[in-house]
Amino acid sequence: MVFVSDMPMIIDEELLLSSGAELVRYGVNDVIFKEGDAPKYYFQIKTGTVKINNYHEDGREIIHSIPFDGHCLVESSLFIDRDYPVNAVAMTVCEIIKLDKVKFLALIGSSPDLFSKLYTYTAERMYYRHVMLNNISAPDPGTKVKRVMECLKSYNQYTSKYSYQFPFTRQQLASLTGLCVETVIRVVKKMEKEEMVRIENGKIFY
Repeated sequence: MVFVSDMPMIIDEELLLSSGAELVRYGVNDVIFKEGDAPKYYFQIKTGTVKINNYHEDGREIIHSIPFDGHCLVESSLFIDRDYPVNAVAMTVCEIIKLDKVKFLALIGSSPDLFSKLYTYTAERMYYRHVMLNNISAPDPGTKVKRVMECLKSYNQYTSKYSYQFPFTRQQLASLTGLCVETVIRVVKKMEKEEMVRIENGKIFY
């Protein structure tokens, strides 16, 4: 369950390591940081997939985003004096580069080009997050699911029909859209009948 992407590292791996970073391995479902933790490190994914989420008191999970190879994790929290509002949980085995906050801020402060690159990445991610929020506010479940698929397909730069293998389970799609899993299953089956998606070995191709 991974994205296929040619995205380079936000910050060069060797630069991070030479600045004092360490490479940490996380297993499936390991918590990288949790809601309420104070941000103490810059995290950048070398390999693997992570989910940024919250858990409600009734046990429901809300997934906000699923960063993968090359992405960094909630780096904006390093610039403000506030605890993390979300969790970061490994969805696959992950190798993550971890750099102390003080060293990270010194590195960014010493390079305007590096800061600009990070800011551009954050701005693009926020753009897609706003698009996603607008999508999941649609009242019709079918529209919600279709728009979320369109948004993620566009973000991963796929264009042709059935070219994008949707990398989530039905349960995770429910967590992304705020729908129950039974509704998602019905919507996906309807989309298959209408030839909007193709299902192969349980995988959704959009």
